[in-house]
Amino acid sequence: MVLSLTMGEHVSRWRRLMIVFLALMIGLSCAKEFPKDVRKHLKRLNKPAVKSIKSKDGDVIDCVHISQQPAFDHPYLKNHTIQLWHLNGRCPENTIPIRRTMEDDILRASSVKRYGRKKHRNISQPRSVGPDQNGHEHAIAYVKGDKYYGANTTMNVWQPKVQQRNEFSVSQIWIMAGSFGVDLNSIEAGWQVLPELYGDSNTRLFTYWTSDAYQSTGCYNLLCSGFVQISSEIAMGATIFPLSGYLGPQYDINILVWKDPEEGNWWMLFGNKYLLGYWPSFLFSYLADSASIIEWGGEIVNLESGGQHTTTEMGSGHFPEEGYGKSSYFNNIQIVDGSNTLRAPKGIDTFTDHSNCYVVKTGDNGDWGNYFYYGGPGRNPECP
Repeated sequence: MVLSLTMGEHVSRWRRLMIVFLALMIGLSCAKEFPKDVRKHLKRLNKPAVKSIKSKDGDVIDCVHISQQPAFDHPYLKNHTIQLWHLNGRCPENTIPIRRTMEDDILRASSVKRYGRKKHRNISQPRSVGPDQNGHEHAIAYVKGDKYYGANTTMNVWQPKVQQRNEFSVSQIWIMAGSFGVDLNSIEAGWQVLPELYGDSNTRLFTYWTSDAYQSTGCYNLLCSGFVQISSEIAMGATIFPLSGYLGPQYDINILVWKDPEEGNWWMLFGNKYLLGYWPSFLFSYLADSASIIEWGGEIVNLESGGQHTTTEMGSGHFPEEGYGKSSYFNNIQIVDGSNTLRAPKGIDTFTDHSNCYVVKTGDNGDWGNYFYYGGPGRNPECP
């Protein structure tokens, strides 16, 4: 059977074909532009390597000369004087290990511009007095109302299950000042499971900073200029191993962040041994002086819809009541006071967004000092 078309039908068909053709050309043009932006971003992030190391978990670690790290892309650090994971190899002297960014890493992000950054959260009030309305849920201990110059803690490390790629589970310290949702200054450090950023469900060491409530400043690890790394032994964003197991051995990490009273920079010490680097004071407004809130604990993102809560776990995925070997913990909780001295904080408070989903329970004893258990499984019979 032959389908015969009239002249009008020929014209109509020609027009439809032209529309489809133009749409394809526009689509191809856009498709070409995005990889071009990706390549440009990769070139900016991946500095020339003196040596490259392939880790067992699949990461490529580039040993980049300390003066070539992304921090020095910042105009204020152009003439800056630096203040003073090696399972498969070590970086040479005067280089630092940087996890190489791959094209797939950037393509998982919502845009090139937002890669390595947290989503802006329109928080109108501190977490400690009300829940966040953007899917972020917390189980934290905190202090506020004084001037703080640092914080210390030991936290055990787990591999919580994350339901969706763009959800996450983190356990960390927050050192903060300013107004939530407006001009918050925040320095953050701990461990996280964040598939959207890393492309896997490994538990990884991370840092973050912002000076404007996550709007346009700051990033994870070394994915923008800011944090100055000096350690040649620890790669930011690297997988942590071994991990704690339910009714098994418990493994923890120690993190200390404190403000240098002379230069004003915020330094990070990892594992009581590795001085990782510092956030220059000029990055911040309020934190150029001191912090007004310190938080310790867990955070998840709940993006589940249809009236159900996410099954993303916080900490070990078990409630505090289960105790040691089952639940996740923070111990040796301390702040740095105005005399540059570590001490136990006074008046620790707690906060949870949904206490049927994630819980925090504090305590104090001679061995652990101030401590708390925290976390939970997310969706459960009491948290539908």
